[in-house]
Amino acid sequence: MSLAGETGTSSTPPRTNAPAYGVSIIESTPNSRGATVVSDNIGVLGTNVNRVRPWIQRDIEQVKECKADAMLQALLQRASCTPETEQPELLQKCLKAVLPVCNGEASTALVNSSDVETALNEYVRPGVENKFYSPFIKATNIALACLEEIEVDGMRAPVPAVDMICQQNDMPMYQTHQTAKSTRKPDVVILPLSTACAPFRNEKGGKKGKQKDDAMHDEKDDEERKKKRNAHMDMNATSKPRNLPWKDVLACIEFKRKTPGKTKGITPPPPSYAVTDYVPTKPEYLPVDHLKAKEPPGLSQAPAKQPPSDIAFAVPSSGLNASQPSQGGSSSKRRATETLESAAKRFKRNPDDTDAELDVTVQTGLYAAEMFASNLAVNYLLNLIIIDDVMWIWYYDRQGIIQCSGINFIQDLPRFMVLLYALQRFDLHDWGRNKDFLPIQVEGEQCHEFRIRDEKLGEVDLLLHTSHDERVTHYGLQGRATNVVPVTSEALAKKYGNFQDGMVAKIFWGEASRTSEPEILKKVEEIAKVNNTVQDRIPELLWHHTFTNPTSTIREALGIPEPTKGSRVLYILIFPKLHSITMLHGKELFDVWYQCILCHLTLWKEGVYHRDVSPGNLMWYWKDGKRIGVLNDFDLSSLADAQGPQGNERTGTVPFMARELLTEEGQQGKVKHLYRHDLESFMWVFAWICLRYRQGVLLPRRLRPFDEWATLGAVACGEKKLVFLNNLTPSAPLDIDKLTWGLVVSCLLILKKDADDRYYLRFEEPSDSGVDQQPNAGESDPDAFLSKFTSSKSWLALNRPSK
Repeated sequence: MSLAGETGTSSTPPRTNAPAYGVSIIESTPNSRGATVVSDNIGVLGTNVNRVRPWIQRDIEQVKECKADAMLQALLQRASCTPETEQPELLQKCLKAVLPVCNGEASTALVNSSDVETALNEYVRPGVENKFYSPFIKATNIALACLEEIEVDGMRAPVPAVDMICQQNDMPMYQTHQTAKSTRKPDVVILPLSTACAPFRNEKGGKKGKQKDDAMHDEKDDEERKKKRNAHMDMNATSKPRNLPWKDVLACIEFKRKTPGKTKGITPPPPSYAVTDYVPTKPEYLPVDHLKAKEPPGLSQAPAKQPPSDIAFAVPSSGLNASQPSQGGSSSKRRATETLESAAKRFKRNPDDTDAELDVTVQTGLYAAEMFASNLAVNYLLNLIIIDDVMWIWYYDRQGIIQCSGINFIQDLPRFMVLLYALQRFDLHDWGRNKDFLPIQVEGEQCHEFRIRDEKLGEVDLLLHTSHDERVTHYGLQGRATNVVPVTSEALAKKYGNFQDGMVAKIFWGEASRTSEPEILKKVEEIAKVNNTVQDRIPELLWHHTFTNPTSTIREALGIPEPTKGSRVLYILIFPKLHSITMLHGKELFDVWYQCILCHLTLWKEGVYHRDVSPGNLMWYWKDGKRIGVLNDFDLSSLADAQGPQGNERTGTVPFMARELLTEEGQQGKVKHLYRHDLESFMWVFAWICLRYRQGVLLPRRLRPFDEWATLGAVACGEKKLVFLNNLTPSAPLDIDKLTWGLVVSCLLILKKDADDRYYLRFEEPSDSGVDQQPNAGESDPDAFLSKFTSSKSWLALNRPSK
């Protein structure tokens, strides 16, 4: 398993509302729009991660919708004493219970809920966006203090160890993703109280550090905690902190104010509140269709499994663009189109431009990506979008995104209070943090510990070195979200001994409907026992575990159509560490690459179809003084005896996919994935490495080709490949040896000639026998297709044994 593969292997579920393509038989899983691609391996490929924005946008285009009351009920159930038991009465009970807070009739020793109305009246006044952060924060924190005292039968008590508080931010927040640094600027955040206080304590010379949990839980200190909270509310909650850590952010709140709200204000709160039926807002849901209207050039098709950046990228908080929902009508759609188009043009001219306005849904999606990346194996996230007096809850997990219908938190204050009431009773696990991976400090470095009982080994202990420089992280919203982390384990060391290069843990969200990677590797291991070309050339799975937390559960609770489509579960797999093929060059590269080709060929003939050949999946290790190539990553593979396309993910990494699969038909699933497609991927991988690396080192951006391939959509990338093929030159670049360049040229010319032959064959007249010539005739013989390449002079020369 690589810790430094150049490109990841994530992929994206197709849109559930994708059009039906006539009555054609679907030969493979249709490709999709989405961002799972964007950066399984940030910083290794060198593509500018600023270009992540369009892929985040595409995930948002696929958002599902649910009713506000369904979301509130689900959150209340999660915060209840018995979250596994259905309790349909919770929402109504809680709506009644919070009425005293809404009507100014609740108080504590430190606050009075009548101040909530005062803050909301300040909020509804005319003004620009940043003028109403403060009144919203005041209203929220006063309400939280009052809600803490309210008890509802069946609901848990507030969680002092979290003690959520609403905090102004509107300041840059930084995070490092391998070698890339991101900068984001959410307006307001929800934090644990200790995190909110820390920046101000440091500025005043106080001690920086984590408060003792036992003190936070001690009932004797409860009043002291409340006083501390109240002091922070009064002095610092509406101030701008410095350097808040993403890992502690529980939720982001992004505000926008429409033009009428800026000049005329918003309808003030009513004289009193009662429990009422939900009243739909206008719009009921934040629209996302306008995001599809115009996209940056070359992004009209499904994105590549995009390699990420090694430079900083930033998106500041910006005003609601013309696509804001309140404008409505065709003029709104036109302005949205114009805004997106102009932003795309600016982005094309300067991909590092940090001032381009983003739709509020995309902004908030980028915050979610930061939150996912800051913690290990996050289950889900919540963010809030507020436009004037309407709030939308956005729920993110690796299956996709869900937004609930809007809540007018001024006119329907009880529902907002119920939301706060539920969240106040969330522990960190309820906020989406993974309770199985416990953060610990080891020799001053942040690590995560995972322990579990195993039937064969007893207790398995894993120490995940999540701060290690070689950790491969994911940046995006949905998909497999693969992380590869160095790991140590006493239990596994006792069974296997110590590996020279150590071990790695592969943690990812696999599709529940797909044959799992451990199952496929069992089949692969059986094949290896009787085939020398496979033996030692497949990853050695040391241990694995499947978590029982399908993402479909929340969708079933919310009434989302087809809740299990694309459902994902979390896996952790342990392998010995391997080396990336990109470290090699010349004959060393050829030898390892050819070993992987022969391994892949045998597996294909034995019914295991890899279907995702890329540099990140071709590895090697030392054995008896020789480099042994390894065909890696089988989590998107399929078995010959599986019926029809498996799962909901389109397999393949776009820059390396066969051109036939990068056509409109290929992306719609109308082209059957054949052996020659995977072999073509091997040829593109070889060309990619030879032209982008020198002596195992990635060339500077100005000296390497193909950067654009990693950011283009599928069809656009296929067109770029054709242009490249049509402009090949026999002359080798000065710093590439002639033999290696000769192999690159001969392999690519063979690909082009084969594609041309199949194209012209389509136009040939039927034979005398009346049987049409089939373009794919003879493609059932993988050996014959491979021999077209292995018989070339340059291949034969490089394949000669070294003297």
